[in-house]
Amino acid sequence: MLRFTLRRLALLVPVLFGLSILLFVWIRALPGDPARSLLGERATPEGIRQIRALYGFDKPLVEQYWAYLGQLVTFDFGSSIRDGRPVTDTFLEQFPATVELAFFAIVFAVVLGIPLGYAAARRRGELVDGAVITGSLIGVVIPVFFLAILLKLVFAIQLDWFPTSSRQDARIDATHITNFYVLDGLLTREFDAAWDAIVHLVLPAVALGTIPLAIIVRITRASVSEVLNEDYVRTAEAKGLHPQVVRRRHVLRNAMLPVLTTIGLQVGLLLSGAVLTESVFAFNGIGSYLFDAIAQRDYPVLQGYILFIALIYSLVNLAVDIGYGLIDPRVRVS
Repeated sequence: MLRFTLRRLALLVPVLFGLSILLFVWIRALPGDPARSLLGERATPEGIRQIRALYGFDKPLVEQYWAYLGQLVTFDFGSSIRDGRPVTDTFLEQFPATVELAFFAIVFAVVLGIPLGYAAARRRGELVDGAVITGSLIGVVIPVFFLAILLKLVFAIQLDWFPTSSRQDARIDATHITNFYVLDGLLTREFDAAWDAIVHLVLPAVALGTIPLAIIVRITRASVSEVLNEDYVRTAEAKGLHPQVVRRRHVLRNAMLPVLTTIGLQVGLLLSGAVLTESVFAFNGIGSYLFDAIAQRDYPVLQGYILFIALIYSLVNLAVDIGYGLIDPRVRVS
């Protein structure tokens, strides 16, 4: 397992290198000019030339890329064109917000998705199965931004059960150590701040986690249905084993491999798909900052943030592969 992990980590280098080339070309192919976006109405031909020369945009693309690659080798992702702050600093400040949101969204999806999928598989063809399948279809087809607006309108504005925006009430004097607001509240014993951060996470997490929930339900249902028809399950039931033992040891454990793959993929998609959710709820994470960077053609921010997300996505998939070996020893042997 250690050799496999080291080999997968080594493969990240050529993957990220290839991605950096694609990103560099794709971002510069976008319509618009960062110098013109930065200057706005005050843009003049002379001012545009000065900005382009300042950031090296007037040089050939190959020369620009090699300069950028030299920065990447030293883990320097450049500075934002808009505010001049280092990309790494802003990412580390805002990334905890997106991680918290993605974590609560995937917990919501997994905690509900696996039991619902299992129940639908056990009662295949019954009313429960039909209701679960119908609900999962609705969850897949509803756009995230529409569901976010709907949840905000009903539960935050009309019912006033949850806050409408931000990560925490501005009136709470909370101590932030790691910028993970829930964790900070627990570490500093400011439990009111931790609870307030959780309350602010509920609606964004539900909106963001609905599509993963629907997908996990369908994958779990299909996987459990397949395992239930296996001979070893029928043999275990015929031997008189307790239903909970059959469910835990024979059904769920063997059905979890495709579900685990789905969860790993959804975690990566949640990190990259939080843009709309964070924008609707004014949640100060990398999604909203990335959205503004796209509008402003902030090349360093776009390149740095997408590479960061790609790295995290790769590490999550590596963790999923390691999880295979923990669930099924045959994977470790192979």
